[in-house]
Amino acid sequence: MTRDVCNRIPKDLLRALLENPHESQIVVDAEGIIRFVSVHTEEFYEVPPEEMIGKHILEMNPESRLPQVLATGKAEIGSVLRMGGKERIVARIPIKNEKGEIVGAVGKLMFWHLTQLKELVRQVEVLENRLDYYEKELKQVYSNRYALDQVVGQSPAMREAKQVAAQAAESDLTVLITGETGTGKEVFAHAIHQMSAREGKPFVKVNCAAIPQELFESELFGYEAGAFTGASSKGKPGKFELADGGTIFLDEVGDLPLALQVKLLRVIQEQEVERLGGTRTLQLDFRVIAATNRDLKEMMQKHAYRQDLYYRLNIFRLRTPALREITEDIPRIAYHILSGLHQDGRSQVNRISPEAMERMACYAWPGNVRELRNVIERAAAVARGGAISQEHLPVDLLEGASGTTARPQLQPLPLREEMALAERRVIEKALRFTGGNRTQAARLLGIHRTGLHQKLRAYDLS
Repeated sequence: MTRDVCNRIPKDLLRALLENPHESQIVVDAEGIIRFVSVHTEEFYEVPPEEMIGKHILEMNPESRLPQVLATGKAEIGSVLRMGGKERIVARIPIKNEKGEIVGAVGKLMFWHLTQLKELVRQVEVLENRLDYYEKELKQVYSNRYALDQVVGQSPAMREAKQVAAQAAESDLTVLITGETGTGKEVFAHAIHQMSAREGKPFVKVNCAAIPQELFESELFGYEAGAFTGASSKGKPGKFELADGGTIFLDEVGDLPLALQVKLLRVIQEQEVERLGGTRTLQLDFRVIAATNRDLKEMMQKHAYRQDLYYRLNIFRLRTPALREITEDIPRIAYHILSGLHQDGRSQVNRISPEAMERMACYAWPGNVRELRNVIERAAAVARGGAISQEHLPVDLLEGASGTTARPQLQPLPLREEMALAERRVIEKALRFTGGNRTQAARLLGIHRTGLHQKLRAYDLS
């Protein structure tokens, strides 16, 4: 603390700082002469502070280690000070001037009694035990949720994907998972990790498309304290460090710019990283699983993706099939989703009508399983118990939606049901157009508001 700073601090504030009862400080100069003693040290030294000023610290306490701190310039934190049959946990810290020269040392209290330290140790042990417990619970949740037997489907394409995943889990080679959005690439990545020898080790997910280019290196490789403006004063480990011993999942790896592809390739090849602002290379042990919904071969032809990175990633290739390619699995997947909603207490619906299932089987599902899950959740909420019927399905699905591939024609429903279905779609369209305003919707439909309310109740559109 410079003289100018001291001059700016009010004396009563400076005195309160030094006389802080929670630290009970004693300050010596470079010769070991006591220059300041907190009034709260009297309980320990049993000598009035004014009688200690000007005396050598060893005269007051022959076992004091402040002279060693003055000699070595190294702090001693958490040491035990014994005197007069009493024990205290203290810190001894050298005091240096602006030139780095040792001009004194300070001894300060950390704990008045060892029981306080023991209580702190007990609390730390409790926290560690809780952490172990929650880690085991989390491991159990992930193992149940992402086990390969949780991947629903018995179609040839799905069986092939499961077989490749099982083979990949037996090795430690890099895996490239390709497939459209919503086809369960992350589920397969988790399953491979859970079945591998790295099971129980970290599984670190990185969404390559979500990290800004300027933050990519600091996020993946970490940084040292003060590496750049705004950096944490403690530094930060990168994703690869966090995945040491386990698996790093690089999702959307096809969205990386070329400049970052080079850096990623080097880390994967060398299995080592160097933090930003650091000078030390960290040798790591991690397995890479990458995923993308883009055609990397086409990108290579357009020079938008590096060949060397592609071939480094594409050792084990696993393709997750689109839902329109495994229509025979749609009933299994739909009932699996419905069962999960029922078990979570989110729905009492436990059946899907044959007509509704047929409609779902004839839909192209551009959003794949993710879209199917949304449709089932929404239909179950509308159905309110009983069964999901086709009138509970979204209008876009019933009308076929854009992008529907050629499908066998559906057998017409009885005229009354077709008319009811059409009427329901028109009412939903009017409500969407008016933002849910029933009065305006009734006006658009040319019916009385009371009549609209009756139809809303009849079609369970409340």
